[in-house]
Order: sequence, then structure tokens, then C-alpha cells
Amino acid sequence: MSSDDFAHLDAVGTAETIRTGQASCQEVFDAAVARLERFNPEINAVIHPNIDQARDSLNSLPDGPFRGVPFLIKDLWACEAGRPHHQGVQALRRAGVNATETSHLVERYRAAGFVSLGRTNTPELGAGATTEPLAYGPTRNPWDRERGAGGSSGGSAAAVAAGIVPVANASDGGGSIRIPAAMCGLVGLKPSRGRVPMGPHLDEWGQSVQHVVCHTIRDSAAILDATAGPMPGDGVVAPPPLVRYLDVIAQPGARLRIGVLDTAIRSGTAIDPEVAEAVRSTAQLLEELGHHVTFDAPPALLDEARIMSWGPAFVAGTAASVEAIEQEVGHPLGDDDIEPWTRFIADRAASITPASVIHAQRSMMTFRRDLAAWWAGGFDLLLTATCLRPAPRLGEMAPDNEDLMAVQTTTLHYSQLTQPFNVTGQPALSLPLAETRDGLPIGVQFVAAYAREDQLLQLGAELERFQGWSERRSPLRDTNR
Repeated sequence: MSSDDFAHLDAVGTAETIRTGQASCQEVFDAAVARLERFNPEINAVIHPNIDQARDSLNSLPDGPFRGVPFLIKDLWACEAGRPHHQGVQALRRAGVNATETSHLVERYRAAGFVSLGRTNTPELGAGATTEPLAYGPTRNPWDRERGAGGSSGGSAAAVAAGIVPVANASDGGGSIRIPAAMCGLVGLKPSRGRVPMGPHLDEWGQSVQHVVCHTIRDSAAILDATAGPMPGDGVVAPPPLVRYLDVIAQPGARLRIGVLDTAIRSGTAIDPEVAEAVRSTAQLLEELGHHVTFDAPPALLDEARIMSWGPAFVAGTAASVEAIEQEVGHPLGDDDIEPWTRFIADRAASITPASVIHAQRSMMTFRRDLAAWWAGGFDLLLTATCLRPAPRLGEMAPDNEDLMAVQTTTLHYSQLTQPFNVTGQPALSLPLAETRDGLPIGVQFVAAYAREDQLLQLGAELERFQGWSERRSPLRDTNR
């Protein structure tokens, strides 16, 4: 098998190739390194290669379900003791900060047998819908290298779309798995709050969760099987599934009641006509498959004033992150240590009262309960666009763009339909179900009730059988074959 042959396998298929003796761990590893060296200079996805240490680990891999499968880890919340942990922040890069502990999730990746080739690019503090940090430069989209790969898991998504690895770690605090998946033509599942451990340095009660970006539903399901479940002291624990997710996707699914939203929900923004058509075409396909589809959405999701009321909590969180970085590097952060938007938000914290933060948290709590009532009232899933637009051109949302407010308006076109479900903690899945006339991927999002990843994965498997997106590959691969 050639390097390109391996590149067309998903993680489950790669593991099977090794397990059955069709290829060795060394052969799979060498092929992935060759692809990394060939493609990464063009897309800037992997910023901290770890080739020598990864090669040394091949003779002592645990006998997990993904033994020998090449992997990448996002340089944000998933820490590896002794490895760089810069979170897209210039001050942390200059200080050469390495993590002092290994995340519980990384321990599970290792137990599953994954071999990490390095860490991937991310915007500063994972806070952007594009991966263009000043610390490491922009990640380019393998479908069009003049466009962004999304954020904040853009490095991971670009690496998978380019074929460097079949799957990579990603995290999602406001759409950061789903947005890059949509822009790069991948599957991106944001699990439920408390499904995957965030310790030991983060709490499960926050808005961010972790999983992967990949090509196939079976990869997303099998990796969730390998990594889900609590660790001692976890703050939120999602109810365990009745059966393995990999078994769920092999079963015929029930006919579902699905609500559809094909519009924007924030003022000053509009959905691209091709994206809206992708949502409506998906709704029609679902009806043809026997599902009950109606244009309906939770009323609270359409209440813009309510969504904007969460702002003080976001401002306070950013200020706390900046303060933590200052403690880590041992000095106050200057203007060249963090990006302008981060500085702008952190400075606003001085005008935020403790009471306003509590009120924002209460607003998020009532929003969570009101949305849950819509699902409890008889709906199984909500169908929306993942992003209102296809991938942006590089620079549109770059942190050195002088018009910061215009950048934030552009960002709303990518995050407004993803971020609410980080507040509620519900699972959401972006699928690459359409393309623009110019060949750019369009992601379509499904949202389930809390802890119902099984419904998302089962429907995803049904749609994958009809659409066959996992056979489509980015032009970057074809031009370099």
C-alpha cells in the first residue's frame, strides 16, 4: 500500500489494516510522516511536530482499538506533559511554555493506541472562527488555500482534510469542532456536556467539550466509545449510552421528528443562498427517507436580546484567561503579547460588575431549560446550517484586521448557530452534505436533546450511506498525487 492508499482510509480502516497484518505500524507511521512533510508547508496545520518521540513509541503501543493509527492533538485544552502548550498566544510561545501535566482525554487517546505526530494550530485562546493566530500564522484550507480552515480547531481540520492523518483531536467552546468541519468537508460531533472528561485542569461544567474531526461517522462513534465516561472528580457526568455508539450506527434508525431552521438568528447577518438551499435540500432528503420534517425551531433560539445578555460572562472569562497567562509567564502582558481583540475584551472587564456576570449565568440557565422544553415537547432533532457562509477568505477575520467590529460581525456568520448549544450542553453534529457551485464544502448541523448522541450518529450513518461524502477528498490531495 502507498502513502496515498493509507490516506484514503479512515481511522477504523487504518486500525483494521494494521490488525490484520496488511501493513505494520511502522509503514502506516512512515506514510503519515511523508504526508505531513509534503502537505504541511502548504497549509500550516501542524505547529509542533513530534516525530521522533512518536516513532520511539511504536514498539510499546497498548493493544487498544486504534493501535498504530496516526493522530494529531490540538494545541489548546488537551495537554501533554513536557510538550508545548501555547494556545495560540504569542506570550506563551515566546516563553516556551510546556504543559506540566497530561489531560485525562490524552491518556485515553494513548490507551486506545493512537500515535500523535504533533500538535495543531489554533487561534488565540481558541476564541476565533478562523485559525489565523499572530503567534503561528494562518492555517489554509485544503479545498482552497486562499481561504481559512475555520476555528478554533482549524489546524486539526486542515490536517485531516489534507490527508495527513485520518482523524485529529478538536475542541468546541462555541462551534470550534463544527465550524472547521463545515469549512473543510468533515464530520464534526460536539458531544454532550460531561460526555468526555476535561480534567485535570478544566471543569466539565464549562462550555467547551472535546472530541475529533474526521471523515466518517464510524470514526466519530468508535472514538467516542474509546474516550467517553467520567474520571474521578468530574463535575458533570452525562448519562452513559445503553449500547456502544459503534453498535448504534449499525442498527436501523427510528423515524424522527425534525424541526428545520433555514435563516439567520442575529441582526445584521444573512444566510448565503447556497447554504440555505443546502438546509432545505437536506430537509427534503430526510422526508424522502421517511422522517417527519417541519419548519419549526425553539422560540428562545430566536430571541436575540436573550443571547446577547450572556456577554458579561464571556468578558469575565476572557479577563480570567489573560490573568492566568500573566501568572504563567510572570509579567503583565503587553500589546505585542496578546492580540487586539483579546486585549479589548479583557479591558472591558473593568466595567463588568459581579452582579452582571451572575445575571448572565442565570440567563444561560433559563435558556438551557427553555430549549430543552422544545425537545421534550416532541421533537427529536433540529436541522440548521452549521455556518451561514462557506469558508471565508484569509484575512477577513484575522486578528490584525484593523476593523475589529467588522471582524466580529463576520464572525457571527459562522458562530451564531453553533454557540447556543455550547450554552445548553446539547450534542450537535456537522455533516458535509453539500458544496457550493465553486466546490467549497457546506456543513449542515443537527442538534439533539442532551445525551442523545446516539440519535445524531444513527442519522449521520443513514445519511452517509446515501450521500457518500467520505469518498470525497480535498483538491490538495489530488494535485499532489
